[in-house]
Amino acid sequence: MKTFALGGVHPPENKISEKAVTEVLAIPPKVYIPLGQNLGAPAKAVVEKGALVKVGQLIGKGEAFISANVHSSVSGKVAKVDDVIDQSGYKRKAIFIDVAGDDWDESIDRSDNITRDCHLSPEEITQKIKDMGVVGLGGATFPTHVKMMVPSGKKADCLIINGVECEPYLTSDHRLMIEKGEETLVGVTILMKALKVEKAYIGIENNKPDAVENLKNLAKKFKGIEVHALKVKYPQGGEKQLIKAMIGREVPSGKLPIEVGCVVQNVGTAFAVYEAVQKNKPLFERVVTLTGKSVKKPANYLVRIGTPVNNLVEASGGLPEDTGKIVSGGPMMGKALTSLEAPVVKGTSGILIITEKEATRPKMVNCIRCGRCIGVCPMGLEPVLLAQLSAAERWEDLENELVMDCMECGSCHYTCPSGRPLLDYLRLGKNKVGQIIRTRAKK
Repeated sequence: MKTFALGGVHPPENKISEKAVTEVLAIPPKVYIPLGQNLGAPAKAVVEKGALVKVGQLIGKGEAFISANVHSSVSGKVAKVDDVIDQSGYKRKAIFIDVAGDDWDESIDRSDNITRDCHLSPEEITQKIKDMGVVGLGGATFPTHVKMMVPSGKKADCLIINGVECEPYLTSDHRLMIEKGEETLVGVTILMKALKVEKAYIGIENNKPDAVENLKNLAKKFKGIEVHALKVKYPQGGEKQLIKAMIGREVPSGKLPIEVGCVVQNVGTAFAVYEAVQKNKPLFERVVTLTGKSVKKPANYLVRIGTPVNNLVEASGGLPEDTGKIVSGGPMMGKALTSLEAPVVKGTSGILIITEKEATRPKMVNCIRCGRCIGVCPMGLEPVLLAQLSAAERWEDLENELVMDCMECGSCHYTCPSGRPLLDYLRLGKNKVGQIIRTRAKK
């Protein structure tokens, strides 16, 4: 069975909510919709305090090249434009809306009919994706329309769809592939048309056999789409690892997938593209997993963007008494939340409630130079060396040792028998080296 060759680990899967059919979460009385929900510049508010808005109405305009529009997820009155503590723990400018009813923009097709044929040109598709504020839903939140604009001198010959969902606990993509499989495949054909490619490959780890079977059966009706089951190995959802697993190509250090003729999109993004292009529906809601070993009701919810995380927690039976940490995302790459009032954003794939026992870090001892962190690094780096350079603030050496290639998957941290916080050091080093590179580019 296909997989990537270099490194990787296999943490316990804990897909507790994999059988939980997606439920529609009740609309909260208030939402806080951040203007910065993409990898790039935040949008600029186009509504003011007191404005009445409908579901799907544009409230933030992405004006920079790498930015994305933001739309209201509810109907009601704008209470204020102010800072909110988001899931990163930092203050972000957001639109606060007091909800009134559920009045949708009339241009959105709310029927359950599946619209298969797309008559737009590639350029019109890309523009539509941009207008609807679609970003990558696998976690990176890179604006999708930018990813579809192949640079001059490059050419895409295939599209790769990421249905891997290799992070333990998360099941939102899994449910989407079962419950919205045909719509997702229509989205794949739209992306293929926009990229002018004839082939698309969908990779799904084989711990989701029902999703593999469903999409394989549905794909028989679509020309040029192949569905492949992949061996379970983390971090197979990384773009470079998925490309290697699916078609055997290696993306060079510091380069993007287009360098080897590929564009990679998440299954959730393909579904969002379907809704944007065929239903004229902006990206203002998404499927989010709420899970954890002590959670009374692990579930998958369709959530309006801007909904406080606390609403999901309460819908699943409240916060367990033995809660040690609440994480946005999975346990490997997710980040701890500082407040349950933080709003769900476009990149929120799951909320994981970890018990106190699980959240306790092992006591850190001296490195025993076992080399496990090097053996599991999927990028071929030396995490122990990079962590030492980061701790010593040797930024130039850190850049020379390719710290920017680190994908922050946490495999090194997971496997370290000495309990050393390798990922923390690598994130610190990447952040500093990234600042130096950006400053250098401006000179």
